[in-house]
Amino acid sequence: MVDYLLYESATGYSLFDVLGADEIASKTKEVQKSLQDLSKFGKVVKLRSFIPFKNAAHALENANDISEGVMNDFLKNFLEMNLPKASKKNSVKLGVQDKNLAVSIKGGVDGLDCDSSELTQDLLRGVRYHGDKLLKQLSPGDFERAQLGLGHSYSRAKVKFNVNRNDNMIIQAIAILDQLDKDINTFAMRVKEWYSWHFPELLRIVNANDKYAECVKFIGDKNTVNDDMLHDLAAIVDDDKDIAQSIINAAKISMGQDISEIDLENIISFADRVINLTNYRKQLYSYLVNKMAVVAPNLSELIGEVVAARLISHAGSLTNLSKCPASTVQILGAEKALFRALKTRGNTPKYGIIYHSSFIGKAAAKNKGRISRFLANKCSIASRIDNFSDIPTTSFGQILHRQVEERLNFYDTGVPPTRNSVAMAQAVTKTKTDLAADDMDVEEPAAAVKSEKSSKKEKKDKKDKKEKSKKKRSSDAGLEGDKHSKKKSKKSKKE
Repeated sequence: MVDYLLYESATGYSLFDVLGADEIASKTKEVQKSLQDLSKFGKVVKLRSFIPFKNAAHALENANDISEGVMNDFLKNFLEMNLPKASKKNSVKLGVQDKNLAVSIKGGVDGLDCDSSELTQDLLRGVRYHGDKLLKQLSPGDFERAQLGLGHSYSRAKVKFNVNRNDNMIIQAIAILDQLDKDINTFAMRVKEWYSWHFPELLRIVNANDKYAECVKFIGDKNTVNDDMLHDLAAIVDDDKDIAQSIINAAKISMGQDISEIDLENIISFADRVINLTNYRKQLYSYLVNKMAVVAPNLSELIGEVVAARLISHAGSLTNLSKCPASTVQILGAEKALFRALKTRGNTPKYGIIYHSSFIGKAAAKNKGRISRFLANKCSIASRIDNFSDIPTTSFGQILHRQVEERLNFYDTGVPPTRNSVAMAQAVTKTKTDLAADDMDVEEPAAAVKSEKSSKKEKKDKKDKKEKSKKKRSSDAGLEGDKHSKKKSKKSKKE
C-alpha cells in the first residue's frame, strides 16, 4: 500500500498522507461509493503539503513536463522537502498517476519507490473529485479558473505551428483556385452568349476568356469601332495587329443586332467582374507558388505546384500525405473508381490526382500505369523529405524529377536510368553545397563589417599614437627649455 499520494493540479503540486486504504476491499461497491463521499474519503487521505505554481507560464511548463513524463527541478525540490528520507528499515512509497512520471521520479529521488496500481488510481480519482475542498488554501473559484486558463494555454501550445510552413493555407488556396476556374469559365461563357447578340463575330476571333472580356469592355458598342483603335486593341490581344485589324473589320460588317445603352452597360459591368476575377486568379496562383516553395519545395519541383497542392489538400495535410504509402498516393483522388472496381471485380484505377502531372501525359498508353506507379513512389519520398526537413531545399526534388524523366526515356529507348543510391547521394551532396554557399553569403557581409571596424580601429589607434608622441615631444622640449633657463639663472646669480 502507498504511504503518500502526489496530485498534480492546475494550481500546483499537492502531497497527501494515506491514513488507511484496504487494497482487497477497494473493488467493492461500498468502497467505490465512499470515494465520492467527502466525510468518508477525508478519513483516508490528509493534505500534507501544497505548493502553488508561480504564474500561468510556470504552470504550463510543469504541465508539459508531466505530459512527457519528466520530473523537473521544481517537483524534485518539493518532494525532497516534504517526504521523509527512506532507509533500509522504513521504505517510502509514493502513489503517482502517470507511469512514465513514476519512473522518472523513482530514478531522480534516491530511496523513493513509486506506485501506479489500481488502488493508487482510485485514491487519486477521489482526490481529484474532492480537490477544491481538500485544498483549503484556495479561494472559491480559483480551482476552476486555473483549470480553464491552463487548459487553453496547453491546447494553444500543442497546436502551435510554424506560420511559414502552414499547409492549411495551401489547402484553402487550391480549393479557391479550383472554384475560381469553374466560376470564371461559367461567367465568361455567359458574357460570350450575352455579347454575341450584338457582336457575334468577336467570338471566332478571340477565344481566350480574359481577352474576350477585355475586348468587350474596350469596344462596347460595335458601331463606335474605327481604325484609330488599332493600337489599343493590339495591346489587349498580346500586340497582335492582325487580330486587332480582324476585329475592326468584323465590327464594320457585323450581322449582330443593335443594343440599348442600359443593356450594354450591364454587359460591360459583368465583363469587368470577369476581368477582376481573372486577375485575382493570377494573383492567387502566384501566392500558391510562393507558399508551396516554402512548405513543399521538393514535391512542387517534382510534379508542379498545382498537382502537389491538390495532393496535400486531398490527404488533409502534408503530414498525412507523408504517412501514405506510394500505392495510396498513386490512386489518391480515384477512391470511387477503386471501390467500384473492388465491388464489381473489375480493373482497379492506375492513377488519381497524379494523372494531371505532365509525366503521365508524356508516357505512351502502355506505360502510363508503370510511370504512375514510379511517380507515386517519388512523390511519397519528396513529401516525407518536405515534411520532416527543417530547412526547405529543392535539391531532392530536382534529382527525383530527373529520375522520372530518365525512367520515361528508359521506356522509349532502353537507356538504363540512374540508380536510387547514386541519385540520393548526389542530392545530399548538392544540398550540403547549397547550404554551405548560403552560410558563406551570410558570413561575407559580417566579415566585411568586421574588417571595416578593425580598419577603423587601427586608424584610430595610429592617430592616438601620433597625438601622444607629439604631446610627449612638446613636453620633453618644454622640460629641456626649463632646465636651460634654470641654468642661465644660476649663472647670472653667481656673476
